[in-house]
Amino acid sequence: MKKVFIGLSGGVDSAVSAALLKQQGYQVVGVFIKAWTPDDIKCTWRDDRREAMRVAAHLDIPLVTWDLAKQYKEKVIDYVLREYQAGRTPNPDVMCNKEIKFGLMYQKARGLGADFVATGHYAQVKNGQLFAGKDTTKDQSYFLWTLTPEILQHTLFPVGGLKKSEVRKLAKKFKLPNAARPDSQGVCFIGQIDFKQFLKKYLKSRPGKVVNEKGDIIGIHEGAIFHTLGERHGLTITAKTPADKPYYVIAKEIKKNVLVASQSPAKSKVVKTEIKLEQLNILAQARLEDNRKIFARIRHLGELLPAQFILPNTIKLATPRTDLAPGQSVVIYSRDNQVLAGGVISA
Repeated sequence: MKKVFIGLSGGVDSAVSAALLKQQGYQVVGVFIKAWTPDDIKCTWRDDRREAMRVAAHLDIPLVTWDLAKQYKEKVIDYVLREYQAGRTPNPDVMCNKEIKFGLMYQKARGLGADFVATGHYAQVKNGQLFAGKDTTKDQSYFLWTLTPEILQHTLFPVGGLKKSEVRKLAKKFKLPNAARPDSQGVCFIGQIDFKQFLKKYLKSRPGKVVNEKGDIIGIHEGAIFHTLGERHGLTITAKTPADKPYYVIAKEIKKNVLVASQSPAKSKVVKTEIKLEQLNILAQARLEDNRKIFARIRHLGELLPAQFILPNTIKLATPRTDLAPGQSVVIYSRDNQVLAGGVISA
């Protein structure tokens, strides 16, 4: 029997994944990860572990708890804070998968004899290659671009080929104790939070000016690092402006702590058709080089943008964009939804 260590979060997706693996004849071991959470956030890990324990008992599989709170704080949260402080836009879920689920958890499981590591992600592995999940409304392949071909050879996504509605039906069929539990939302392991308020707790506010395209001062803000391109909330506009027309952030000058805002986001100073990627991770070298016409996704469940990949690390978009920010993850797909590569937008 092949041994599989599966991350059991207490949610229905990982529970159904564990049930399917056991049904398929694997020797299944559940892993609950205890991660770091902010002091002012209601602690839910005990409730989550209780649900995971109920699922494990129902399926008659062992469950282990691994306390990775210290590592999560250092490798995910501290990284995110450093990136925002530098004026970049990181993705905590991408880093969580890289450093925790398919970093520390993967390494520890393999060290304990696991043939495979599994999670409840909506993504698919076919012949060692990563593809988007069948349910386009739940697909999570965007968060998995840092996985390497070696890791993918030992990774299973049991619900990746199913629709969410099918997963819910299977949860009832398997009589799982958490079959009706609502889906979790928000940041990996932390949940639903006001991310801007979270950042303000750990990064010092530094009030600055908001200027228009001409450089005229039109308002104030609490810190340029707290704002992203295209955002229209959190600005205090003091100048008289046409009614019912919001201002959008079209540029950030981090060193000067100045935001440039416009009532027409199309006037962005950061109109781009070419994206330079750093931390590039190539999952399918041959297909990436052969596919001159590829698709780029710049946010989770975002539009697949027609583009070209130009060696060694440039994406040329078919149409210009104004919502590209340094540090943001970009994932490259083929026409048949294979993840070919991923990286972050360089400065």
